[in-house]
Amino acid sequence: MNDLTQQAQDDTVTADQSWTHICPLQDLPIDAGIAALLHADTPEETQIALFRTSDNDAVYAISNFDPFSEANVLARGILCSFGEQIAVASPVLKEHFDLVTGQCFEDDSVSIATFPVKLDDGNVFVAG
Repeated sequence: MNDLTQQAQDDTVTADQSWTHICPLQDLPIDAGIAALLHADTPEETQIALFRTSDNDAVYAISNFDPFSEANVLARGILCSFGEQIAVASPVLKEHFDLVTGQCFEDDSVSIATFPVKLDDGNVFVAG
């Protein structure tokens, strides 16, 4: 198993969560996002946004749904830093979301879902 995981979140996965294979790591663009379906073969499918950073190939998974524009667009957002934290700026109304916690920097009452990520044998897996 590769040690490069999103802030070691795989330790927080509960027994009722399962890992979904998303894609090979090499298919994720560096410093950009892509959209994917989590549990695409079930009625509970969820759109997620995946981001691979140039910093040690870290991979983050968040909800693709922007609660301000009410559209699935966060994968098209721009990666940035907000202080010491890595964030994505929504491409619609430009709110910033922490990639680790999902917290909106402009509105403390708003946050989005984040998902544990693990890398195994060059492949990206997301729990949800």
